[in-house]
Formats: sequence, structure tokens, C-alpha cells
Amino acid sequence: MCGWRRGSRRRGPPGSDGGVRAAVRDGALLVAGDVITDVVARHRGPLAPGTDTTAVIARVPGGAGANVACWAARRDGARVRLLGRVGADAAVWHERELAACGVRPLLVVDEGVPTGTVICLVDEDAAAERTFLTDSGASLRLDPGDWSDALLDGVARLHLSGYLLFSGPGRAFVAVALKAARARGVPVSLDPASAGFLGTLGAERFLALVEGVDVLLPSRDEACLLTGVPDAVGAAARLSRQVPLVVVKQGARGAVLARCGEVFARVPAVPATPLDTTGAGDAFTGAFLAALLAGAKPERAAREGCVAGALAVGRTGGRPPALT
Repeated sequence: MCGWRRGSRRRGPPGSDGGVRAAVRDGALLVAGDVITDVVARHRGPLAPGTDTTAVIARVPGGAGANVACWAARRDGARVRLLGRVGADAAVWHERELAACGVRPLLVVDEGVPTGTVICLVDEDAAAERTFLTDSGASLRLDPGDWSDALLDGVARLHLSGYLLFSGPGRAFVAVALKAARARGVPVSLDPASAGFLGTLGAERFLALVEGVDVLLPSRDEACLLTGVPDAVGAAARLSRQVPLVVVKQGARGAVLARCGEVFARVPAVPATPLDTTGAGDAFTGAFLAALLAGAKPERAAREGCVAGALAVGRTGGRPPALT
């Protein structure tokens, strides 16, 4: 891969020329996005300010982009690779964890800042709803210098984590990657990723930045924020006038699919007892994209997404079980 800055180094599997020009088979999914270390603290009831709150705490690999890649790789025959940026502090661990889930890691190691870390506060008395404290670290420093058009060799789909849009370098990276994908006819999907960060960026700016994306996969809150429409059905329909296919994820309410300004499918959720809802949307997205990659129609792909989401909420953290 060209353009690596001084102070960064690239890791790749043996014999891969650092992953720069390794041959890839047709039909791969390339995910570009965040790789994060999650510290998940599961507690019951409100936090006790100024004193202790009992919790069960685990350190697990995460990041929306990385989670999507891992869930996509669960599908038989799916070939998935992930481009992301990490600090030297946890690069080896993240490579190992991604590979264990069947993902080929294409990680840029940043010598200047550590790997991003998110503290996930999960209230088990509130349907396992989670609150994030985020230090993005190296993850949002992915920039155009980390891109090479050779990354698209043999790639059938490109997925971009919306977290990339919340930093200047990330926005520049998205523009370069989108342009390259469009030039090759590679369809691009994007998940807005964070209603909180999206509100700061602004809906109008976000929609301008994602012009050219083929599939948008927002949560209900994100879709409503982007459109000003208070319900998922109306928001999906409105967004689909700007993006060819919109899939609004509603958690326990399933998913709504729209194109050309009209909702064409509503897919029910799979019943589940939530332990930790972290990464449920990522699980849906990964399974959805892997199904599309295998030739499934969007409604069928959304059903597979709902199955993955139900599996995800029964686990701590945002990743599926390792394959190896």
C-alpha cells in the first residue's frame, strides 16, 4: 500500500508483501473503520455518584467497523478484510482477535497515539442498554495516506464505518475511498454509527459527505435525526430519496427497508433476552452485508441481520464467538 507516513507501519500476513498487493479472491468484503478496545462494565440500576457501584467488568475487542467485519465473516464462504488504524500498544492483540473471527486484518499501526478505548456502561436493569465513554485514539486518524486503490482488487463490496466522518482525516479518507469505489463500480455501504456524534456533525453535512453511497444502515435514532421525521418508517422513506437502499435498524422492533421514497419491507426482530446490547447494530450490518455478498435479496439479508442481532445481545461485547 502506498502513502504510509513516517511513524506508521503496516502489518500483514507472511508472504503478503505487508498486505499491500496481496492477491485477493473475487467477492470479498472490504470494511474500513474503527478498531477499538472495549471495557464493558455490566451493572444493575443507576450508578452511585461519589462512591462504588458493583459491576462485572471485561476487556474485549470492539469498534463498529471491526465488529461488522467479524459478524460478516461468520457466514460460510464470506471473505472479509478490515482496514483500520491502531496504536502499537494493542496491535498484536487486535490482529489476533480479528483473525480468530475469520477476518484478514489490514491494520495501520500508529506510533503517535494509543489504540482507541471505549468504556461501555451496561445497565442490566434497563434492558441491557449501554452508554459509551469514548476515547477514539488512533481509530479516527485513518486518512487518505492509508488508502490504496489496490485495496479494491477482487473486492465486491466496500463498507465504511460512519465513525470515520467524525474527524477531518476520516472525512478525507471517506472521500478518497468513495471516489475509488465508484470508479471501479464497487457498491458502498455506510453505517452512521453514533447519534451523538452525528448530532454534532449535523444532518445536512452528513448527507453531503455520503453522496454516492449505495446502502445506508442507520439506527432508528440516527434516521430520525437525519430527516427530522419522528418515526422509522417515514425516516427510511425520506432517506431513500437520497440513497438507493436504506435499512433502518430498530433493535427489538426489527428493521425497515426503503428505496425510491417508499418502504418495501418490514422485517421482524428475532426474540432475545438481552445481556449486553453493545454491537447489536454492527452484528445486523455485518450479517446483512455478507448475505448481500452471497447474492441474497435485501429483505432476506435483513432477516439474517436480525438473527445476528439477537445473537449479539446475548453476549458481552460486540463480537461473535471466535471461529478458531
